Amino acid sequence: MTSLFDPIRIGDIELATRICMAPLTRNRASARQVPNELMLDYYAQRANPATGAGLIITEATQISAMGQGYLDTPGIYSAEQVAGWRRITDAVHKRGGRVVVQLWHVGRISHVSLLPGGQAPVSSTARVAKGKTYIAGGFAECSPPRALRTDELPGVVADYVHAARCAMDAGFDGVEVHGANGYLLDQFLRDSINDRSDSYGGSIENRARLMVEVMRAVSQAIGGGRTGLRLSPVTPSNDAGPDSNPQALMTHVVQQLAPLKLAYLHLIEGQTGGARDVAPFDYAALRQLHPGAWMVNNGYTGAMAQAVVTSGAADLVAFGKPFIANPDLGRRLREGAPLNAPDQKTFYGGGAAGYTDYPTLDALIA
Repeated sequence: MTSLFDPIRIGDIELATRICMAPLTRNRASARQVPNELMLDYYAQRANPATGAGLIITEATQISAMGQGYLDTPGIYSAEQVAGWRRITDAVHKRGGRVVVQLWHVGRISHVSLLPGGQAPVSSTARVAKGKTYIAGGFAECSPPRALRTDELPGVVADYVHAARCAMDAGFDGVEVHGANGYLLDQFLRDSINDRSDSYGGSIENRARLMVEVMRAVSQAIGGGRTGLRLSPVTPSNDAGPDSNPQALMTHVVQQLAPLKLAYLHLIEGQTGGARDVAPFDYAALRQLHPGAWMVNNGYTGAMAQAVVTSGAADLVAFGKPFIANPDLGRRLREGAPLNAPDQKTFYGGGAAGYTDYPTLDALIA
């Protein structure tokens, strides 16, 4: 029987276990959105696959200055950012780990104070998101966006490609494109947000066009075997109302991407960080359309993860909050050991407290 702790090859990437660290925004990058030594310590703590993750997916990382939506989140588009990430990837690889960077454009989930020259956020729509983002001074309402012009969209695709190439220069094993949780690509996908009348709005084919173009271009640039995609078919995060037909929408997307032979698809089941049964969706039917590895996420315990891998319903399981408080989560799952509880007050911003100071099992025993 296949175990959560068995090795697996996903595309061009060899993993020692099927335990993945999900992307977790922690807001601790330095000025100019550069990864720093504190972040290096954080990822290095979780990098050894014998105790931590078989695959680390970094926190969401913006592909351009216009892609930023929260204070002190890192980027992957400048030489300085590439150098910062290179120190982190070297540290992960030194410990035997594998790491991909999540490529992010927040779209309308942003604030003018975070964007170059105080520009408005960009999206598929000019309608403001009913939500908040994190800026200097705390949480603030999202700023009204402007709808991207059709002739601007090739530039967005080019930004994803540039970021993917920067990721390879930074030593990452691959990239995961963030197509979930109500951010830019999801803003184009869902008819609850996308109100366009051009070739990127209206029909399912049109609304999926930008995501498909991004995935084709990134795969061509760095190889499908080093490219993943995160999807959240029914999550209501970031004012992302339900699509009128999410099953048909996601079926079209996955069918269009199948020829790319992506390393994996990363599916958030249900509501991100919330109810797994928030809305009906047939994930198993979707999986049949994807030739690569299938990663599942949202509220998995060790027992649930083992069961889903053993049954063949998934190849990999991504854990989010448990990895915040347990740098040695892999070992704890293997041994059935109790988990540290995360401190939500230190999730976003700050220093080492609630970031790199959670004790390992060895530290607790000592």
